[in-house]
Amino acid sequence: MNLGQSERGAELRAALLAFMDEQVYPAEETFRAQVEEAGDPHFHPPIMEELKAAARERGLWNLFLPPAHAAEGAPGLTNVEYAPLAEILGRSRIASEACNCNAPDTGNMETLALFATPEQKQQWLKPLLAGEIRSGFGMTEPDVASSDATNIQLSIARDGDHYVLNGRKWWTTNAMHPNCRILIVMGKTAPDGADVPIHRQQSMVLVPIDTPGVRIVRSMKVFGYEDHGGHPEIEFANVRVPVSNLLAEEGDGFLIGQARLGPGRIHHSMRTVGVAERALELLCRRAHARTTFGKPLAQRDNIRDWIAEARIEIEMVRLLTLKAAWLMDTVGNKGARVEIAAIKIAAANAVQLILDRAIQVHGGAGVSQDTPLAAMYQHVRVLRLADGPDEVHKRTIARVELKRWAPA
Repeated sequence: MNLGQSERGAELRAALLAFMDEQVYPAEETFRAQVEEAGDPHFHPPIMEELKAAARERGLWNLFLPPAHAAEGAPGLTNVEYAPLAEILGRSRIASEACNCNAPDTGNMETLALFATPEQKQQWLKPLLAGEIRSGFGMTEPDVASSDATNIQLSIARDGDHYVLNGRKWWTTNAMHPNCRILIVMGKTAPDGADVPIHRQQSMVLVPIDTPGVRIVRSMKVFGYEDHGGHPEIEFANVRVPVSNLLAEEGDGFLIGQARLGPGRIHHSMRTVGVAERALELLCRRAHARTTFGKPLAQRDNIRDWIAEARIEIEMVRLLTLKAAWLMDTVGNKGARVEIAAIKIAAANAVQLILDRAIQVHGGAGVSQDTPLAAMYQHVRVLRLADGPDEVHKRTIARVELKRWAPA
């Protein structure tokens, strides 16, 4: 198992670290100030376009794309090569968008690269790769347990040369971003009671967000706060799109979803390691800078225990992430399904505790806007639900493990 960095990966890592130090970290406060000044949490601040231009100039663009789907100008990295870069991007809430490596666009771009027709790629994938537009992914629904995708109820009914969509989605990440132009929507093309296998009843279609009948019902808040791209509830009322907007074939929705979510889970985990590294750095800096009852916090035994435990957890999570990435590169996503599920659970849970302790060391400042810790905590807690809750991934791991030891 080779988890070392290639020469190309090492060069990109050095370039990305320089970009973060020289432009991304200094821009974080500007980004926040421009959004606040606009009075709209979904405002697209000018500083982001400056960062995107700088990232492209430095060759730090579309780093997530695997070799088989590398676009012109993208390096086409393996998962093992991309993992350390995604970790660095995870240290800042604005870095991934600056490099066009932000969710859910990454998953949507990979989906389009795998399943879209040449015409669909020209219309939607090309501008997404160029960073000209953003996208959303409509899978989760408010009225069913969407952790089991076979529960999806939004109907996609054929009517001549069109499909007609009716239903609701929520937690449609990014759909309130002012540059969002397209949604990939999962629904049922086989009605209840149809003689169709349960995993062949779902399909995915491309729905431009300005299509008549698409209505933002409300913005969904996370712990009471608005995320930049939003996670709205969306109503689809007699939404008509051409049959040519279908991705792959009718009944391929479940398959497409599995292909899309695997890489997304590993990318989340990679970035979460970066969150942990920054949280630990902030914890240590604070421990050196603050004195209580005559001694720096850094000399307190419980603080030292937290620091040591954090380093151990980070190294374990990083190694599991790299193993999952290596397996994806060598045996494919299906062969890596246990490790992908495992790291999705392990990363978010471990980093949530590290963040909690970093917040505790910062006192009141830790839960305020004066540090990135509160926003990091909010984001990492959501990851225990996003792309499938912990319990679903544990179920996957347990099924594989039990199968190994099942009586003949």
